[in-house]
Amino acid sequence: MEARPTPRIVKAAAAVALALLPSAAVAQGARPLTKCAPDAVVSGTVCMDRYEASVWRVPDPLGANRGLVKKIRQGKAKAADLAKGGATQLGLFGPAGTDDYAPCADSGQNCLDDIYALSLPDLTPSAGHTWFQAHAACENAGKRLPSNTEWQAAVTGTPDPGPDDGATTCDTADVLSPSGSRAACVSTRGAFDMVGNLWEWVADWVPGTTGCLDNVWSAAVSPTGDSQCFVGASASGGDPGVLIRGGGVNHGALGGPLAVLVVHPSNGFDDVGFRCTR
Repeated sequence: MEARPTPRIVKAAAAVALALLPSAAVAQGARPLTKCAPDAVVSGTVCMDRYEASVWRVPDPLGANRGLVKKIRQGKAKAADLAKGGATQLGLFGPAGTDDYAPCADSGQNCLDDIYALSLPDLTPSAGHTWFQAHAACENAGKRLPSNTEWQAAVTGTPDPGPDDGATTCDTADVLSPSGSRAACVSTRGAFDMVGNLWEWVADWVPGTTGCLDNVWSAAVSPTGDSQCFVGASASGGDPGVLIRGGGVNHGALGGPLAVLVVHPSNGFDDVGFRCTR
């Protein structure tokens, strides 16, 4: 379990955030959707999970719980179905939380037909997983991690947080909120908690960097009103990283619909989660 990251963060202009990857139309196809499964919302050409993921271990998924897995993949499984099947939620990290994803390894090995990502309200979202484990949990559920572009489209309309009122606004305090419990923290598409609560892994990898070089916003053009480095935008060296989006409880008002951070895909953090898409 890694310590909380101490990154350079920037609420990057949408054009910069989206320039990191090809358009969603290229990746997904250009046909718009009109209907999604009950656990997701329509966002352009994809169905984005309505809630941040809770990750579950389902016993005997190919046998006695085959019907439960089918419900999960259809987006119809409820908390009562999981309880009936003896499923256990993973990644419920407190101040001294323990990594409980094994035998699903940080590398994504041994995860097939083991852990499943669900989009359910009123549950504390799961944390502490690596990018590889999040990827596997989505795949087992018949979904995938969203691209950065898809995530950006779905977050539109979510308020940029000010002070956390502890009730309805996006959660930028120190304690995670149950998914969907902050009524005002919802996007135009109907996706909850894309800002605050947990940072969210997206699919995209970017080149690493060893310094800011020329990727620095001036106070005159930065949406945050100050000079910060857009980490990961340069191929000047360093290990590749993965984008996380939106902000989490540990970074407070630095989160927002344009917040971008690059972290190592093999690390798990207590303030990073994810949601899936179809």
